[in-house]
Amino acid sequence: MRKPAGGDRLSFIPPMVPRLFRNAPKGDEWIHEVKQDGYRTQIIKDGGGIRLFTKRGYDWTGVFAELAAEATAIVANNFMLEGETIKINAAGLADFNALQKTIGTGRARDIYLVAFDLIYLNGEDVRDEPVERRRDILQGLIPADNRIQFSEAMPGTGDAVLHLVDMAGVEGMVSKRKGSRYRSGPTITGIR
Repeated sequence: MRKPAGGDRLSFIPPMVPRLFRNAPKGDEWIHEVKQDGYRTQIIKDGGGIRLFTKRGYDWTGVFAELAAEATAIVANNFMLEGETIKINAAGLADFNALQKTIGTGRARDIYLVAFDLIYLNGEDVRDEPVERRRDILQGLIPADNRIQFSEAMPGTGDAVLHLVDMAGVEGMVSKRKGSRYRSGPTITGIR
């Protein structure tokens, strides 16, 4: 884990980037999640406080101040997690246009973060842990009744989840190979 010399600040880690596929993966070795339509966001808590970064590493703590305040409820000395910042419409679905409008005001309101991966926790880099382990730890960290929520895995085969995703009218799905490690950049993880 990169830390600036002489400081206790954690540095932004470039995210994993799923590759786009037309078809759902086959077999039982996959975890499937709903792909939320929002902004990829990394939340970091370290000795200097809580910061939120875009997928390109821009500090948007001021824009996402509401989520920064919510992140204080996560009980850990330090952490780095990833998720998707979303705004919900009247139908209960992530609405990217509504999110862009609220961000355009300079300070996003009534937004949520759907957390899907854990990178660092209490002084330990957990990127080499299998995705299932990282997700189990992350789920245990997320408090109830918070605007930061855990991205639940969808039960069933890739084809069944894809059918449900299509019927619900959401952006798509992300499939992660069981046992996979966290690696920045393009991955074998699939998105549709």
